[in-house]
Amino acid sequence: MSIAPVLARRLVMTQTKRNKITVIAIAGARLLLGLVFFVFGLDGFLHFVPQPTTLPPEGAMSLAIAMMKTGYMFPLIKGTELLAGTLLLTNRFVPLALALLAPVVVNIVAFHAFLAPEGTTLAVVLLILEVALAWAYRNAYRPMLAPKHLVSARA
Repeated sequence: MSIAPVLARRLVMTQTKRNKITVIAIAGARLLLGLVFFVFGLDGFLHFVPQPTTLPPEGAMSLAIAMMKTGYMFPLIKGTELLAGTLLLTNRFVPLALALLAPVVVNIVAFHAFLAPEGTTLAVVLLILEVALAWAYRNAYRPMLAPKHLVSARA
């Protein structure tokens, strides 16, 4: 009896186990990111998360006040978070949800890096989840990131 079939069978079993772990990790990351943005997006409209008792730094407070005064910025951001969180939780249009959340996550990271360093840990976790999921769904972004788009001429 040759050892090659035994090794091939073990390799297939290892790849299958790895694929299951990958599928579970992707689903877990998707659900966690979706839950965070669904809850905080919904909180933007219903205000059920307790507010911190200490005042944020001056720069962070100035930015928050300026965005509130626009009258549309916070509802836009929170609506985007709520929509994207819902899409992630329901496993529908996940690449679209990740594309919608990308600028939100970048601004969360920048906000905490430059204005309110005490929340940097959560910001970095969100960034890691976003990048990991974008990598997992990278095939959906290939056509969008192609250097040249071919348009077929239809009459």
